[in-house]
Amino acid sequence: MHNFISIPKLYSLFLKTNQSVCTDTRNLIPNSIFFALKGANFDANEFAENAINLGCTYSIVDNTNYLNHPNIFLVKNVLKALQELANYHRKQLKIPILAITGSNGKTTSKELINCVLSKKYKTHATLGNLNNHIGVPLTLLGINNSHQFAIIEMGANHQGEIELLCKIAEPDIGLITNVGKAHLEGFGGIEGVKKGKSELYKYIKSKNGKIFINGDDDVLLSLATGIEKICYGLKNTNSIIGVNDSKSEMVSFRFMSQIEKNQTTIINTQIIGTYNFINCLAAVCIGKQFMIDDESIKQALENYIPNNNRSQLIKTENNTIILDAYNANPNSIKVALENFTQYKNQKHLILLGDMFELGIYSKNEHQKVLNLLIELNFSEAILVGEEFYKLNADQFIKFKTTNECRDYLKNQKKSNYIVLIKGSRSMRMETLQETL
Repeated sequence: MHNFISIPKLYSLFLKTNQSVCTDTRNLIPNSIFFALKGANFDANEFAENAINLGCTYSIVDNTNYLNHPNIFLVKNVLKALQELANYHRKQLKIPILAITGSNGKTTSKELINCVLSKKYKTHATLGNLNNHIGVPLTLLGINNSHQFAIIEMGANHQGEIELLCKIAEPDIGLITNVGKAHLEGFGGIEGVKKGKSELYKYIKSKNGKIFINGDDDVLLSLATGIEKICYGLKNTNSIIGVNDSKSEMVSFRFMSQIEKNQTTIINTQIIGTYNFINCLAAVCIGKQFMIDDESIKQALENYIPNNNRSQLIKTENNTIILDAYNANPNSIKVALENFTQYKNQKHLILLGDMFELGIYSKNEHQKVLNLLIELNFSEAILVGEEFYKLNADQFIKFKTTNECRDYLKNQKKSNYIVLIKGSRSMRMETLQETL
């Protein structure tokens, strides 16, 4: 009979290491704990002993066939053990934990908020988009005694997911950037998205915590009844009031607080897209709440340069590219196209890739994007992917694959264009920039 290791005992092992965990033998961390997770096409139990041979101190498995080393320990379910260990660690922490979710802009908001809070605190924030049932535990376990603030991004594509992540991370502060048409298939339509995202509000309410909220967003306000709110937005009733002054592709704005209405701070960012104005304002609001002075907030936001295919402005030898190809859904494509109309007196080229995870709504939502292209009078657009290819769109060029589009662009030698590149992650639309 094999004995399962308890979470407190597992935590004592975690403290004996360099307080690191890893889940991939290709990226092992010396003196860490290896968690042998299962995937659709692999069972990492097989690599448990190898992980120790390569430098890990302990391995955690849920298959008794791999208990072939004194530093390999058994649990009932490796993923659940990782989540429970992360929660146990969280309970030892005495720092504020802010959870961020939303249909659009959550990663950018996380980065902006992290930049602002880092001016005063030692922060720990989600790396990249490690925002799911594995990424959130890994993020939590990266928090150590030197950290004073944690920012945890939470992603979801079906109901119950945010609730689970909240139970693991136990945030005391919440921010939902917005609720839109993302992951409609998994959530079961827009009402399902609202229900799923608002699980964060419900958790914060149950803990008597507080939320930061766009006070101009009626959908969010309707979901946030009975919770302590700190509001930001354009209206004079918000705690932090912003004015969007953007005249070029970069977001420029002013803000003032309800308390100090005579004191205005002007911020000229290096981030594109007027849709990012509200994300910047959220970072201002959180910074002010945690006693960061206006000049430090200004410095943080003005020095932030986006990367990772999000809201990037790239100037090549021949063209100017707006690269926003990290992901796409109906809402984010709509705001990207509307923002693109602001580039006057320039030749426009739009490269749009399919939107995924829309299920039965997919055809209709892709058609709406096509209709919007026509309505906004864009004449040059290339639509890429199986869903766009099915549409009757003779006025635009269509390709089934990104590779076909790349081959076409290589032979076109486009120049003096401003180009918008947008599409879902799996479309890898960012690979098209090399042809421009």
